[in-house]
Amino acid sequence: MGFEISGRTGGHVRLSKKTPEGKVGTVVPMHKELKIGTLKGVLKLAKVDEDAFSKYL
Repeated sequence: MGFEISGRTGGHVRLSKKTPEGKVGTVVPMHKELKIGTLKGVLKLAKVDEDAFSKYL
């Protein structure tokens, strides 16, 4: 989806990408599984539509 790793801290990784509207970023916990609420929060910060993301699963 065009994101690049912009940093790591402990058990989290920061992802970012440049868009025509500006820079977009999010933080993803590095767990084997994510709770649905956590995933939705990550997608919201990244400004990624849930339906668009589901195509990558």
